[in-house]
Formats: sequence, structure tokens, C-alpha cells
Amino acid sequence: MQDTPQSQEIDYTSPASLKDDELKKMIGHIKSRGLKVALKPTVNCKNGTWRAHICFFDRDVPCEPKWSVWFKAYTDFQLHYARLAEETDVDMFIAGCEMVQSEHREDEWRKVISDIREVYSGPVTYNTDKYQEDNVNWWDCVDMICSSGYYPVNDWDTQLDRIEKVVKKFDKPFFFAEAGCKSTKGSMYLPNDWTLRGDAAPDEQALWYDTMFRACDKRDFVNGFFLWDWSLKLYSHREASLDKGYDIYGKPAEQVIRDHYMSIPRKAHPESC
Repeated sequence: MQDTPQSQEIDYTSPASLKDDELKKMIGHIKSRGLKVALKPTVNCKNGTWRAHICFFDRDVPCEPKWSVWFKAYTDFQLHYARLAEETDVDMFIAGCEMVQSEHREDEWRKVISDIREVYSGPVTYNTDKYQEDNVNWWDCVDMICSSGYYPVNDWDTQLDRIEKVVKKFDKPFFFAEAGCKSTKGSMYLPNDWTLRGDAAPDEQALWYDTMFRACDKRDFVNGFFLWDWSLKLYSHREASLDKGYDIYGKPAEQVIRDHYMSIPRKAHPESC
């Protein structure tokens, strides 16, 4: 956490963050179940401002907060978890999420990625936000391209056309590091709007997932999804039809997702999946 979008200090030791031992136990538990782990250390603002708006003057001004100080704090934050990722044999490291207003600081981001590679030996990437895939100029320094796929149900083909050009330009694998839709009426047209209010509409959520999978199945450059969301604390199964959030548990979308993954042919060597 940092206090505001213009704060220069990042605190990853407060109760808002998992303790290292807790995180190690969680990673160990997941891997003991035969699953793989991606670690994505993400900074948020205590005052509620979305992290995409973290921003400073591009030219240093005396007495004003500076990119250089913030990136030093951000690098320390990332390296702490990159070392932990190496120690726990994490399968992928994602060096942040949706830091839109910082992404034009190309030199600083290249240095962050380079520093991470000094302590973590696995694949490294960065999760940009929706509509931003072609605004990042430093994809060549990561191992794969990824973004948050909160696209309207009727706009997937247009956005995939745009993303494909980026993937071809940098010749990197691509996946969606986040993708999801609320089960709220109208959310399938504004899946990124977590503040949207309305009646519960689990069938719309299921339709959104089905549309996304069908659109992406036609594109061989889309290598997969990290789906949002399956909360730590779930509602009861009988309450699923009334829930309006991104969770899929007990909703029609859960079956759509299950059917999609069950339809993927098993590879000869499952450990490479």
C-alpha cells in the first residue's frame, strides 16, 4: 500500500499484506495440489484511488514527489517478492498490475525487470490494463505479453485484432492476466466497471464468458487466462444466484468455464501445460 497516488513510499509489511510466512505456506499448499503459481505483487492506494492513477511530474521539480524516488521504492517492493518467488519455486513472476500512468517511463520499467531477473530465474512479465497493450513499448524485455481482458461482450473481435498486432510486433506469447465479468445486469457491456449497480444477472455473466472463450479460441496467439474471481471468502452455494460480483462459484459461468477447459486436448506432457 501507498497512502495516495503521489506518495513515494510503499509499505508491504503492514497488516494489509500477507506476511512472508503466510505467503510461503499458501504457495506450498497450492503446489502440493499439483497446481502452478504466478506471483503478482501489486501496489494499491490507501485512499481508494485506483493504482492506474499513480503519477508524478515527468520533469523533476524541487519539493515535489518524484518518479525516481517512487521507482526506487517500487523496485525494493518487487525484489522482496521476487526473492521469495525464487525461494518457493514460483512458476511465473508478474511485476505489477495496471500501472497505466507509469508505463511511459520505459527506462525505469526496463530496470525493474532487469533487477528482478537478477534474483528470480523463472519467466517474468507485467500485467498492463485493458486497451493499453499497444501503449507499452518495452514488451521486448519481458518473456510474454499479458493484460487485463475486461472487454465488452460485443467488442472482443475488434480488441483481439488490435492485440494481435502487438503480439506479432514483439513476437512474444500472450495471455490474459485477468479476465472477468460481474453477474450484474449490464456488466457484460462494461465488465471493467466494478461499481456498476443493478439486478443480479448470472446468465449475462455466463454469456460473457462463453463469448470470450469462443472469440479467443479462434486466435492461436491467446495462450490462456487468469480468471477473476474466486474469492477467499465465498457466499453459500444457495446464495450464488443472488450474488452480483465477479465470483463464478455456483453460477452458470462456473460450468461454462469448466466446459471450456475440459474441451482443451490434453498435451502429451502435462508438466509442460
